[in-house]
Amino acid sequence: MSSQASGSSAVPGAHLVVMAAGLGSRYGGLKQMDPIGPSGEIIFDYTVYDALRAGFTKVVFILRREIEEAFREKVGRSVEKRIDTAYVLQSLNDLPAGFQRPPDRTKPWGTAHAVFCARSCVDVPFAAVNADDFYGAGAFRILRDHLVKASDHRGVGDYCMVGYALTNTLSAHGHVARGVCSITGEGFLSAVVERSRIQKFPTRIKYAEAGGKWTSIPASSVVSMNIWGFTPSFFAHLEEGFQAFLEENIADVKGEFYLPTIVNTLIQKKQANVKVLTTDEHWFGVTYKEDKLAAKQAILERVRLGLYPEQLWG
Repeated sequence: MSSQASGSSAVPGAHLVVMAAGLGSRYGGLKQMDPIGPSGEIIFDYTVYDALRAGFTKVVFILRREIEEAFREKVGRSVEKRIDTAYVLQSLNDLPAGFQRPPDRTKPWGTAHAVFCARSCVDVPFAAVNADDFYGAGAFRILRDHLVKASDHRGVGDYCMVGYALTNTLSAHGHVARGVCSITGEGFLSAVVERSRIQKFPTRIKYAEAGGKWTSIPASSVVSMNIWGFTPSFFAHLEEGFQAFLEENIADVKGEFYLPTIVNTLIQKKQANVKVLTTDEHWFGVTYKEDKLAAKQAILERVRLGLYPEQLWG
């Protein structure tokens, strides 16, 4: 399901897919709708603003039906007036042919499925990002510069991701989960390893292994914050990968199909090259309720420095 509103006459070059269906279990409630800017802006306002300035020509929001009305009402007052905008519902029933949703399945199928749901709205290279993460303007500039030149070669996808220094992504209020990247000498992603408990201690950063042992990890480690770039060929890979996932996991009512999982699979099969675009931007989000104040302060500091206007959409 989608609808569009024209807001940009620019030549199509790259689209932005924003995953906005999550509810944020640790934070509680619709954190996508929680104001952090001085004029009531929410995090995805800054995402779209930065993407628009970088040259993206269309934004596709992926929503759950429960938040659709409130979300579209908010976006209709701001984003729709400035860029071509589409909405897609992440339906639990949007499955490849031959599969049916189990009656007791209520949890979304995951981030890779969310992007899969946008396949009818995107036909050019695109970025995929979370709605509740602040990535920084520089991230969207390097993404767009890569995507407008992206071209698959002999069936191998020309994809990319923005990599952040781990120390620039941590919360002061608890542990976080991060995808720690292994990178080749040529700057391509070779693997993403999920670390579910990473935390800053007084003298170093550590992660907890499965058995509970804490292990140091360099502050400069490059991590994935779920900001990816793909060509349209990715949708065929998503469908194939989702079919394989469902064949093995359809009875698991909590199992999810994640973007790093399918990207890892494509790398190992040599079906994709994923360029790591490193940035010195600081990521922030609202993982915990206590993070909201820090996010507000970070935005106000950027307004003070002239990086954003006090009233983002005028």
